[in-house]
Amino acid sequence: MNDASYAGDVMPADAWKQLHENADAVLVDVRTDAEWRFVGIPDLSSLGKQVRLVEWQRFPDGRPNDGFVGEVAGSLAKGQPVYFLCRSGARSKAAAMAVTAIGYGPCYNVAQGFEGDKDGDSHRGRVGGWKHAGLPWRQD
Repeated sequence: MNDASYAGDVMPADAWKQLHENADAVLVDVRTDAEWRFVGIPDLSSLGKQVRLVEWQRFPDGRPNDGFVGEVAGSLAKGQPVYFLCRSGARSKAAAMAVTAIGYGPCYNVAQGFEGDKDGDSHRGRVGGWKHAGLPWRQD
């Protein structure tokens, strides 16, 4: 698969705008259960939506989720825009490519992910990403 096999990368604020403007657009967070619980998840409640949580890799061993594509596609209609989000944009890009490959989408990767890139102190959450952009999120 090459990079052209998905609809492309969008910045978090652009993903939020599309989720707001397009009632059919969905957000799939592909991080692990531990990341969702301990780091937080996007909060789409003000849009009348819920983020879909489907692990790309299983926690704690990091093995691939062999059922990922089926779990995601089972709740989608053909032609429905899908935005994939992970910590920094790597897993979500792979997820966008995988779901595009079976004929769904357009599928987008949310660049910078939920936590963004590492800063000079190797900390995330301060440079780029969903949280840093000030987009709604919650932590249970």
